[in-house]
Amino acid sequence: MLGFRYSLPLIIKGFDSINISRETSNVVVCAAKGPRPRYPRVWKSRRRIGTISKSVKLVNCIKGLSNVKEEVYGSLDSIIAWELEFPLITVKKALKILEDEKEWKRIIQVIKWMLSKGQGRTMGTYFTLLNALAEDDRLDEAEELWMKIFSDNLESTPRIFFDKMISIYYQREMHDKMFEIFADMEELGVKPGVSVVKMVGNVFQKLGMLDKYDKLNKKYPPPKWEYRYIKGQRVRIQAKHLNNIDNATKGVRKDEETMKDSDELDEAAEASPN
Repeated sequence: MLGFRYSLPLIIKGFDSINISRETSNVVVCAAKGPRPRYPRVWKSRRRIGTISKSVKLVNCIKGLSNVKEEVYGSLDSIIAWELEFPLITVKKALKILEDEKEWKRIIQVIKWMLSKGQGRTMGTYFTLLNALAEDDRLDEAEELWMKIFSDNLESTPRIFFDKMISIYYQREMHDKMFEIFADMEELGVKPGVSVVKMVGNVFQKLGMLDKYDKLNKKYPPPKWEYRYIKGQRVRIQAKHLNNIDNATKGVRKDEETMKDSDELDEAAEASPN
């Protein structure tokens, strides 16, 4: 009988080859005995554009346009032409940028274009449109939008819409319409906020309706406690101390502004040649 014996180094080499084959099983080996070089695909760009940069691009594109409806809508259509889905987040961020810059006409144009596409039909969008119409002194359109929202969502209309319409009429001294909306709030059981009670009370005092003013204060007394955010924390404060705290915060802001102005003046003086 013939016996086969293998030496120990050969067995170890066999195990090493097995381990190597396991490690390199995921690597594509070409004929030159090496890993094939991976080149970046042409149809995939490494630079990914986020929603923030897209929203800034959208704002910059529509800023230089005229107020012609067809031109603005055509530019917005060309921006989203290659999108698979409607870029709702991008448009919302662009509206926030325009709102910070107080571009009310552009906000109205973008929202109406978005609504014409059947997108963004939320209460937040309608409130932004209502605010922009009021700031742009388009009161007729604002009232038309308010009546549409109020008729469609009679008992579920958010309180913020009532507050906004009362503030619009309060600024324009349209007291009759202001009282109508306040009566609708009481009829629907919507509790008015502190600002609304103050505005209605001021109108009662201005018109000499002291009896209604007393009834209003009895029905909606001022709150004993309110909440303020101080250094990122929610703090409960008595209402009688709010004026002192607000004045203190205003003083701190003024001090910070004066410090910044003085620093800028010092830097300008150092930079100026003697």
